[in-house]
Formats: sequence, C-alpha cells, structure tokens
Amino acid sequence: MTILEFELGLSQLRAELAELQRAGNGSPGRIERLKKRLKSATDAVFAELTDWDRVQLARHPDRPHTLDYANWCFSGFIELHGDRNFGDDPAIVGGPARLGEHSVMLIGHQKGSNSRENLARNFGMASPEGFRKARRLMLLAEKFSLPVITLLDIPGASPVLEAEERGQAWAIADNLLTMAGLKTPILAIVIGEGGSGGALALGMGDRVLMQENTVYSVASPEGAASIVWRDYKFAETAAEALKLTPPHLINLGIIDGIVAEPPGGAHTDGPEAARLLRERIAAELSGLTAIAVPELLRQRHAKYRGMGVAHLQRESAPREPADS
Repeated sequence: MTILEFELGLSQLRAELAELQRAGNGSPGRIERLKKRLKSATDAVFAELTDWDRVQLARHPDRPHTLDYANWCFSGFIELHGDRNFGDDPAIVGGPARLGEHSVMLIGHQKGSNSRENLARNFGMASPEGFRKARRLMLLAEKFSLPVITLLDIPGASPVLEAEERGQAWAIADNLLTMAGLKTPILAIVIGEGGSGGALALGMGDRVLMQENTVYSVASPEGAASIVWRDYKFAETAAEALKLTPPHLINLGIIDGIVAEPPGGAHTDGPEAARLLRERIAAELSGLTAIAVPELLRQRHAKYRGMGVAHLQRESAPREPADS
C-alpha cells in the first residue's frame, strides 16, 4: 500500500489497530481508545491539508476506480465495447447497470491498480475511440430512457500524435455537443483526477459532484507550472492557484455538491466509500428522474450558460461640485 508523507503517523496507528483486531488479544477498551485516537489524529491531519495534498490523494493508486464502484455500488453491470469506428479503448468503460429501482448507463474512466494494468489502460488517458464509445453509450441510454452516470478519473486525454490524427479534439467536442442536448438525466461525479478536456468529455451533467479528496481542473498542476513558470517544480504553487479542490469549485459554481469519503480518504476503505457514493447517487437520481425532459434541458442549458458570467456593479457618475 502506498503511504503519502502526511499519512505516515496515521498509517502507524492503522497498522497497530489492525494488529490488535487480527490477534484478538486486545481488550475492547484498548481497541476503542485506539479507534478514537486514530479518528482524532485523522481529523487533525485532514483539517490542515493543502490543495497539493488533495492532488496527491486524488492520484492515490489505492483509490477505487470505475470498475470497483461498478461492482460495489451497482448490480448487473454489463460492459460494452467498441466505438463502431476504429476500435475499443480500455481507458473508458461503460454499460448498463442497476442501482436500486433505477436502470442506468454507467460510463467512466478506468485507471489500473498496478503497473501492468496501467500500461494496458494507458494510465486512464483516453483516446478518441474511448470518447466515441462513451458517446455511443450515451445515445443508447437516451434511446431507452436510462439516466447516464459518469465517473471521472483521468489525468488528461491521450497526448500522443496518433490520438490527434484519429480526431481527439473532434471526439471531445462531439461528446460535449451530445451531452448538451441528451434527452435523459446526466449525473457526473469526479472520483479521482478530473483533468482537462478528457474529463469534460464525460463531465457535462445536470448535476456534477466531487468526492471530497478529488480535483477538477483545466490543466494538471505540473502542466500549469510548465506553462506559467516554465518549470514543473512549481506544481505545488500552481495547485493553489488553480482552485481545483471541491470547496473552491462549489464557491465558483462549477460543481453542485461534495460526496463524503471515509475518514482518511477513499483509498483507506473502498467499500465504505462505495456505500457513501451509492447513497448520494440514489438521492440525486430520485430528484433528476422526477424532472420532465424539456425542463431538464432548460435547466442544463441555463446552468452552463451561467458559468463564468460576471455581474459588475456600475459605479454612479461623480457628482458635480456644488457652487459655493
């Protein structure tokens, strides 16, 4: 298990607690005291996290991915493949599934859990055929009146020349156009990194949520640092300037809500993270599916047309000085 620098003290407490519980030789009182100590320490550490620390948590290799949530949150998930144009892209997965009383179309970016899987899935960096596959599934969802749920976890779209040759920009733009007018509810949730156009291609939702230790940005901190300061070593400074964490994005009106994670982050307790996510998805679906499609589209258009609008208060003209 990967341990981040600020997690060192917490990981020691977790290991001590796990050993006591496994050995069965610790008194209930001692175990309970250690649990309280761990919670107190976790709360103190996470209260002081910087935006750069949140970036590290969003990228944590032990965070659950789309296929993990497909198994933990949903039932009957059937993965569909191919864009009917060029091929299949394992960096984006999707297919129909059930969540309680709702049949849905689940689509998400998929990273690997180890080096071999990451190489097979291109580290979650989707290619044009992945975005076209996602669009195909969205249109299928519209045909059968299935709400679309997208899970965002991508550092950025594939940067290789071949992806550009096969229409990377076109595929992303096509998805945005499709989602803008899709006649079915769309719920988008950032579960890790929401990076650049690769995230936006699945991110235009009627409701956009973020798990609390995730990031959503037009560029990675390293990319922004290389552009602005000509040095990726300023990534930590860039992370603070980009306002890429959930509290900032709530204040800016970019997202609609934050999904709680277990104490210490989703990577410490995947099943509990899935339970919290499932409850939030179910609540959001109940609200979205109750809205008639014409009103849903009206609200969606208004939501995105309103982003970035600045309301400036015009100062009144100065008064002429009174005659003395």
